[in-house]
Amino acid sequence: MPGTNLTRDEAQQRARLLTVDAYEIDLDLSGAQEGGDADGSDHGTFRSVTTVRFDSAEAGADSFIDLVAPAVHEVRLNGEALDAGEVFKDSRIALTGLRAGRNELRVVADCAYTNTGEGLHRFVDPVDQQAYLYTQFEVPDARRVYASFEQPDLKATFQFTVKAPEGWTVISNSPTPEPSGNVWRFEPTPRISTYITALIAGPYHSVHSTYEKDGRSVPLGIYCRPSLAEHLDAEQIFEVTRQGFDWFQEKFDYAYPFAKYDQLFVPEFNAGAMENAGAVTIRDQYVFRSKVTDAAYEVRAETILHELAHMWFGDLVTMEWWNDLWLNESFATYTSIACQAYAPGSKWPHSWTTFANSMKTWAYRQDQLPSTHPIMAEINDLDDVLVNFDGITYAKGASVLKQLVAYVGMEEFFQGVQDYFKAHAFKNTRLSDLLGALEETSGRDLKTWSKKWLETAGINILRPEIEVDAQGVITSFAVKQEAPALPPGAKGEAVLRPHRIAIGSYELQDGKLVRTGRIELDVDGALTPVPQLAGTRRPAVFLLNDDDLSYAKVRLDEESLKVVTEHLGDFTESLPRALSWASAWDMTRDAELPARDYLALVRSGIGKESDIGVVQSLHRQVKLALDLYAAPEWRETGLAAWTAQALEQLRAAEPGSDHQLAWARAFAASARTDEQLDLLQGLLDGTEEISGLAVDTELRWSLVQRLAATGRADEKAIAAELERDKTSAGERHAATARAARPTAEAKGEAWASVVESDRLPNAVQEAVIGGFVQTDQRELLASYTAKYFDAVKDIWNSRSHEMAQQIAVGLYPTLQVSQETLDATDAWLASAEPSAALRRLITESRAGIERALKAQAADAAA
Repeated sequence: MPGTNLTRDEAQQRARLLTVDAYEIDLDLSGAQEGGDADGSDHGTFRSVTTVRFDSAEAGADSFIDLVAPAVHEVRLNGEALDAGEVFKDSRIALTGLRAGRNELRVVADCAYTNTGEGLHRFVDPVDQQAYLYTQFEVPDARRVYASFEQPDLKATFQFTVKAPEGWTVISNSPTPEPSGNVWRFEPTPRISTYITALIAGPYHSVHSTYEKDGRSVPLGIYCRPSLAEHLDAEQIFEVTRQGFDWFQEKFDYAYPFAKYDQLFVPEFNAGAMENAGAVTIRDQYVFRSKVTDAAYEVRAETILHELAHMWFGDLVTMEWWNDLWLNESFATYTSIACQAYAPGSKWPHSWTTFANSMKTWAYRQDQLPSTHPIMAEINDLDDVLVNFDGITYAKGASVLKQLVAYVGMEEFFQGVQDYFKAHAFKNTRLSDLLGALEETSGRDLKTWSKKWLETAGINILRPEIEVDAQGVITSFAVKQEAPALPPGAKGEAVLRPHRIAIGSYELQDGKLVRTGRIELDVDGALTPVPQLAGTRRPAVFLLNDDDLSYAKVRLDEESLKVVTEHLGDFTESLPRALSWASAWDMTRDAELPARDYLALVRSGIGKESDIGVVQSLHRQVKLALDLYAAPEWRETGLAAWTAQALEQLRAAEPGSDHQLAWARAFAASARTDEQLDLLQGLLDGTEEISGLAVDTELRWSLVQRLAATGRADEKAIAAELERDKTSAGERHAATARAARPTAEAKGEAWASVVESDRLPNAVQEAVIGGFVQTDQRELLASYTAKYFDAVKDIWNSRSHEMAQQIAVGLYPTLQVSQETLDATDAWLASAEPSAALRRLITESRAGIERALKAQAADAAA
């Protein structure tokens, strides 16, 4: 029984048989404000009428079209009515006896609104009580709104007609027409895949502009709910968007391929954003209600550019099947960060520092899990791809693309990309199509490179091997490459790979570490001699993979490690600092550096760190190290020292600065003594002030949530704060605070609302889980380990993918770091017979416990 799954074999068979021409989709959303049909007969559905024209290569052949719907009223194939009760089963409509050549199918169904962020999501804003809709179709959820051949290589044109409530705006992939009697008839799209079609409807606020270039004018729109309009910094968003248009059109040598470009900030969005053609949806937390650091603006800009890059790579040219999802996402990630680094006038030329500091640490973490997989993963069905939006698909893939650019040359890389777009516009491709284009422009044979990098899993370690004479002159230098064994349970074997790296030489000058030399070379095999360095004087520090060209763990030689440990904050450039911080964090996770020593390193160097994104990452990593990797008997000592330093840095920071805000949040996250908690309460009620620190809406909630978690803020205090902030964000924050309270009753209520009921919307469920799991409440949460394993399989089988994954990952007993938790997990894995996707998520969480036990043992032995 297929259920809602689709295998690759089924998709290939369908693609060989069918060529899809056009869809006409008629949706009646006129009852959306009330939440149902216009006549009020069903308060959870809307009428969907799909007409699709397609060709069959064979006469008499059988196939199917996909649909997830509570009811199907009519199925008519080539004018003949079919029995809907017979042909609609398991989210498919059977199509038998197809004509050779042109066929036409009409399907009339009732489709359902969702509150899970999948399909057509419906949200009611507590501020104005208005309903707001948006679609999210990747991977397989267009079929929740209209009958569709739900696979990326069956492209077609799409013509939407939508009936909406009075006063609403409707946005889709094509330019928004003038409505006639509340009916919006859109022009057909170019040929695109189902998963990038979109529909957004409601009384949205909008701001409009244009992008002008070479005589062409592209309409630009930005949308959000009216309750967020006062916070919408549209001009900043337009500025980043125009920079992206300029840079991408120049590098891709292909004009923007759609008629307009709208960016819609929508509520309760599961991901960061989605690249719907010409109608990008973005989580509306990116409309900042309160002061945020520049790092948040940088991340938002990267998201904006990532989705814009997809208009070419993903939308114009689309993967044939989901095994090339990595290329889709990695290309968008690489080019968005490259745009920030190199585009004229960019505010974030240091974006590769952010990439090294955040994306690559995500990749390294993912690549050391039992579920690690080659970048080009084996995607046998939709269940496989749904759990594959991971650190390998996005971050390792982008890291390897960055290395590929260094390997073939940036100019040659983009020449190949230009040829690729021209050859495959509005079509589907495989990886080999891109690599073939790059081989043509670069003259490099990429078959071996591809096999080693894209078809194998795991991380290499690079170490310098240096010999020096009595005068400090280098007599030999080589780069040693290791291929550590893959984690237990991972498929495949560890391999050595070709790396393009730089080796940086650094000297101490006036207390600063300054780069005095750099060489770039290919490293291959177990040992690569570097004769260029022989006969030169040894510098204070050698840094392998300087400029972060390749994807590898890097270890320092003993002399360099000694200098970097004392002077990590003294590198004049942000990228070598980030690489050194990342190496130290990696060593902590690998139990090579005790957590207490990592804390000491951060405490000694963070005060000199100017990059705010790095500072905030260090805050998160220190807290994680103390919560999970520190020996339990020493943990409170470490937390006390860290919290005291956070308060000291908060008071010393420049008033009103990003560093001040970041330290305020770090202090609030770990405040623990009566005196520290009194300060949080004083900042909240205005009896305490720190010069320049704006205790605004979002910071207030951070304070309330910590006070709630420590028993200082009760239901009355939480309700009072919600009264100040009667918004959807306020409701989420209040849900977190309530779940964070350190009482058995609060935990029971939170657990029941998530596990025993399925009524919470996606964003509220996520907020409750975030409050439920508190690192200071291990004993209070211990009894939930058994409850988790009792419930998780049924939840996985009964909830939608997004909702089930939130619970399976978020409520796993990560804080119960013990052999008992490993044993309970192993017993469940052995007996529960979970699906492959759920088994993967649980196995990944188990690996976190195993890693924490090793790190705690290393810390205890320090």
